[in-house]
Amino acid sequence: MSPVKIKVFLVDDHPVIREGVRAYLSSQASIEVIGEASDGPEALGKVKKLSPDVIIMDVSLPVMDGGELAKRLRQIVPRSKLLAFSIHAAEEYVVRMARCGVHGYVMKDEPTEHLLGAIRHVFKGGLHFPADMADAILAPGMKASSAEESASALTERERQVLSLLAEGSTNKEVARKLGISVRTAETHRDHLSRKLKISTVAGLTKYAIQHGLTSLK
Repeated sequence: MSPVKIKVFLVDDHPVIREGVRAYLSSQASIEVIGEASDGPEALGKVKKLSPDVIIMDVSLPVMDGGELAKRLRQIVPRSKLLAFSIHAAEEYVVRMARCGVHGYVMKDEPTEHLLGAIRHVFKGGLHFPADMADAILAPGMKASSAEESASALTERERQVLSLLAEGSTNKEVARKLGISVRTAETHRDHLSRKLKISTVAGLTKYAIQHGLTSLK
């Protein structure tokens, strides 16, 4: 009798990374890659039907950032284990993703077998986070920083506007890309500035990069 395979779903906006991870995992007898997506909305539209055991997700995604996607996946497929897969090693990224519901966090520059080990570990019910960040992640009663609270308070549309501004779009270009009026784009930018207490485009861009709300690195 053949062993039960772990059903894995991939979410990453970089096709080369998806292809590489899929090829490696598909070569493992214990893994079956059952689907993939390039962004949050696409993932949400597919996973409910597929019911993967483990979802490997990038932290910096277009349209919807990894933290928001993790929260929604926990609601839609509560039995699936979520594994963040990222280039960001900073504690703030790891802690935020943990608080958004992921079961593990693996760096993209680690040896590929570490990802395989993390998949097997979370599938069995364990947690897989950097050992030196365990205290920060598990500290009881720790409140999110004001920056994290501000990020969670942003609407999906505000996140879209922030991402476009960070990538160099003007208010007029933001309006065109999102199909809204220039006045509405300006209003969203004003709301962003007030919520984040950041008035400059440079400041908004830095914030977007730090919190994985843009594809910029």
